[in-house]
Amino acid sequence: MGKKVLVIGEIREGSLRNVTFEAIAAARTVSDGGEVVGVLSGAGDLNEMGEEMVYYGADRVVTVSHDNLKTSEGHAQAIYPVIEEESPEGIIMGHTSQGKDLTPKLASKLESGLISDATEVAAEDGTIVFTRPIYSGKAFEKKEITDGLVFATIRPNNIPSLEKNEALEGEVTAKDVDIKDIRTIIKDIIRKSSDGVDLSEAKVIVAGGRGVKSEEGFEPLEELAQVLGGTVGASRGACDAGYCDYSLQIGQTGKVVTPDLYIACGISGAIQHLAGMSNSKVIVAINKDPEANIFNVADYGIVGDLFDVVPKLVEEVKQLKVNA
Repeated sequence: MGKKVLVIGEIREGSLRNVTFEAIAAARTVSDGGEVVGVLSGAGDLNEMGEEMVYYGADRVVTVSHDNLKTSEGHAQAIYPVIEEESPEGIIMGHTSQGKDLTPKLASKLESGLISDATEVAAEDGTIVFTRPIYSGKAFEKKEITDGLVFATIRPNNIPSLEKNEALEGEVTAKDVDIKDIRTIIKDIIRKSSDGVDLSEAKVIVAGGRGVKSEEGFEPLEELAQVLGGTVGASRGACDAGYCDYSLQIGQTGKVVTPDLYIACGISGAIQHLAGMSNSKVIVAINKDPEANIFNVADYGIVGDLFDVVPKLVEEVKQLKVNA
């Protein structure tokens, strides 16, 4: 018998994050033919985004609009009454900064367990099995919930979303919730990125390490990222050296990414950095040191100076686009 599963959507800068659609696909597996209900909380009119969740596979959507929904504290107050009213058997959300902050709050109020950072969701012999990385990505474990609420977060860019179908129909209803006693006030959010592409959801990442040598050294990487339709990331070494902002940091103490293509430029391959990118689908390493550890995880390696190699890659990609 199918389960009712809620999908907590995430809004960023006025639009739904891609991981919301991936969470709907995961919820479809968990529901096993049951109902998938989207939940959206934010400011302003959320009806159009609710309809978009329906197009990606939600059966219906409940929205909560309030001006105080800028922190996880406010979102928790908005979403918890919906959970109480719907009494779901499962809840799925993206393993993002917001998800990592919000879901433990909800799990605590619900007195529920929580499986975090799942990279795969599968039905095996009538049981839903979640796969998640452990030991900084060196191994994977499989977990299943034998009793109670199925509550999990999924890592962005790992579970393919369902194909968008604007012919799908589902009710989008608004719910009034009183949001009060907000202890934290966010006045402004400043995001520093090469082009606004979220690292955790980027399909292509060109990352630089200490080998870029300076802030200006990131310029050819940014050009390569632009022609490939991706974004720029960095190792902690590059951030510590002041070559770029810490918002670009990838690794154990930065962002964990799983793009289709990861190009590491001048990155030695410290274990802390590998923990954040080793699960990328295709890894290309560019380094002058043939013994650099990054080559141990790379699918393709180029031994050479990044300032010679990267411009040649840029020109080659541009030429391929012209001939396409």
